[in-house]
Amino acid sequence: MTRQVRGEESGGLVEDRGDAGSFSGSLATASPEVSGDDTAETRPITPPGRRRPWVRWLRRSFLAAVLVFLVVVGWSVTGALTAPGTDSTAARLAEWGRDHGLGGLVTWLEKQQYDHNQPPVGGLPPGGIPIAPGVVPTAPAPRGGPHGLPAPAPITSLAGTALLPGEGQWQTVVTDHGQPAARVAELRPDPQHTSFVAGVLWLDPTFVRGQLQPGFQDPGGSWHAATSITPALEHSVVAAFNAGFRLNGASNGGYYSEGRTAVPLVDGAASLVLRTDGTATVGSWNHEVAMSPQVASVRQNLVMLVDNGQVNPTCATGGTKEWGSTIGQAAYIHRSAFGVTADGAEVYVGGPALSVCTLGNILKAAGVVRGMELDINPAWVSGTYFHDSPAGPPKGFPLFPAEQVPPAHYLHPASRDWFGWYLRN
Repeated sequence: MTRQVRGEESGGLVEDRGDAGSFSGSLATASPEVSGDDTAETRPITPPGRRRPWVRWLRRSFLAAVLVFLVVVGWSVTGALTAPGTDSTAARLAEWGRDHGLGGLVTWLEKQQYDHNQPPVGGLPPGGIPIAPGVVPTAPAPRGGPHGLPAPAPITSLAGTALLPGEGQWQTVVTDHGQPAARVAELRPDPQHTSFVAGVLWLDPTFVRGQLQPGFQDPGGSWHAATSITPALEHSVVAAFNAGFRLNGASNGGYYSEGRTAVPLVDGAASLVLRTDGTATVGSWNHEVAMSPQVASVRQNLVMLVDNGQVNPTCATGGTKEWGSTIGQAAYIHRSAFGVTADGAEVYVGGPALSVCTLGNILKAAGVVRGMELDINPAWVSGTYFHDSPAGPPKGFPLFPAEQVPPAHYLHPASRDWFGWYLRN
């Protein structure tokens, strides 16, 4: 019997004469597989260039997953970039990364930046020590009115040389009925970084009261206190500045306010405590300060930087365990701190090119007996004092020349918690 089978690849005809030997050459290309008894058994063969169904499904599923991931990430990043407030784009992206499992990468990038952009040493501040913007005159205390704390002593030189004109001298920038409520001094931080200027803000609790205010992300949640300086407080605000590291573990501390705990308080952590009368103190939690009915709020950050008037001896050796999981103590960067003096004055320090030790030295030189580091990095160190403006929002002034956070920062919702200081009357 002679029959013809169409070859699938060639498209031609293959002649089969019933001879197994002659047929074997065409068997691989024929669609029917022919046995010796002329019975054809059909077996599907995947045409070249056509993937099996499960391969197509796997590929489409992978592409769909990638698309969903990109949409979700894009939506999330867009949300971070369009959130309210004045945080810089770089700060928003860094915080988004830390919140989405990229903390190690962000920290590494920051460290590379600091390692390759060390602040220069030597030199003098361009133009010398600046006169603080917004200096105001003072007046004698009114009869029968409150008398404030004694004026603080000038700050001695930390630069290892004679003071420059105006260096370490206190200038009154906010008054209450002519009495100094806030003073500012500016100085060089150490004998190496002599072209930089740090700022020191001195507050008199006789005339001002402090308040811990939440950020809409850190600690987040619902609070009576606002995330910004509200219109009701615009005419009484004296100063505002950053709180500590983030509350996701970097601060090694907790957050308590308005009768509830947002993050558990840590025994031994450095704590800025605001009392119900609006005065502040600083101490090691459950050792120098503790919970009581007079405690209005507690913000913890790291360990004590100044205690009993002495800078912590581990300021140069404590590492990330004591001084922060990102940078530690060695980098010379923007840093800030807060402390109290022996007579109860409240002192905030902020400036560039500071290590933990030089930050502590400034606190000590300003008369602080107990103090703690607050936040670091140019995006977060934000000391500002204000003048009332009857026609609109108050006018803010930066504490030091190299401050990068705009003075109007706290007139907008803040992503991180902060401290506001307001006139009592």
